[in-house]
Amino acid sequence: MRVLAFDYGTRSMGVAVSDELGVTAQGVKVIRHGPHWWEEIAELMEMYSPECIVVGLPRNMDGSCGPSAEKAKGFARELEKRFHRMVVFWDERLSTVGAGRVLLEADLSRRKRKKVIDKMAAVFILEGYLARQYNRRS
Repeated sequence: MRVLAFDYGTRSMGVAVSDELGVTAQGVKVIRHGPHWWEEIAELMEMYSPECIVVGLPRNMDGSCGPSAEKAKGFARELEKRFHRMVVFWDERLSTVGAGRVLLEADLSRRKRKKVIDKMAAVFILEGYLARQYNRRS
């Protein structure tokens, strides 16, 4: 079961995809918001044919949903409408922080980190989701 994950942000979105068995996550790209971003997403949907889409839900630290979470929910509704796939949310609290730490440990410059952090955050989101699915099967 292939899964596509999005780390939705106000300026850009990180994208990650699972392998066909739904075990590992790989970063795919960062999509900048603009007039052609739905076309880019459509290309990814065609290329990977995911059975499921995971969208990171940016909750506040107290678990509540703020404006960013509402925007992510709107994005998820549009994904369902356009692509007719099941969309699930994954609590993405600290995913960007975790991705930043990994990139810092890899000793990447600030400039390079900025280019890939959204994609790494999408990988963190997808890894969490896949781990939960694996534990449910075990």
